[in-house]
Amino acid sequence: MALAFCLLFDPRTDRLVRELWKRLEQQGIATLASHTHGRHLPHLSYAVLLDHDLSRVREAADALPDRGGFSVTVQGTVVFPRGRAALAPALPPDLATRQAQLATALAGTGATLHRHYQSGRWLPHVSVATRAVGSALRTVVVEVSDMLPLTATVDRAVLIETATGEQWPVSGIP
Repeated sequence: MALAFCLLFDPRTDRLVRELWKRLEQQGIATLASHTHGRHLPHLSYAVLLDHDLSRVREAADALPDRGGFSVTVQGTVVFPRGRAALAPALPPDLATRQAQLATALAGTGATLHRHYQSGRWLPHVSVATRAVGSALRTVVVEVSDMLPLTATVDRAVLIETATGEQWPVSGIP
């Protein structure tokens, strides 16, 4: 089981991403709305831990300074292997530094950070489709393009057990 550190959106952004998921699902394209446990939230992935001590991770996350929410502008689609597609946001200048500091703090608990979230390897994204290939991928790109540009506002952070969807709020946004 993995533990994800996710940045969550304000109600408007959350609704817009869920509406995108719904449109894609109606066209037969799997999204996070129907993936695994079905309790996924629209989020900006910040870190994923492959193994961890939850209490130590929570303590480390809560000890980081709250640098507050921020907005990102979604400018397009990014596609990952196996048909995973996501919104591609442009980030505030300090966000990569903030993510690297979080990754270092979480690794300091003895947790194993997924390689894609290690310092210098993080590719910010907002997951949309889980298995879009061929013409389905074309549909995802068109649906995303039709909603752009999108300004998305991050207003809180949460730890989520990816296998179950169980959540633990974080006191601030590192």
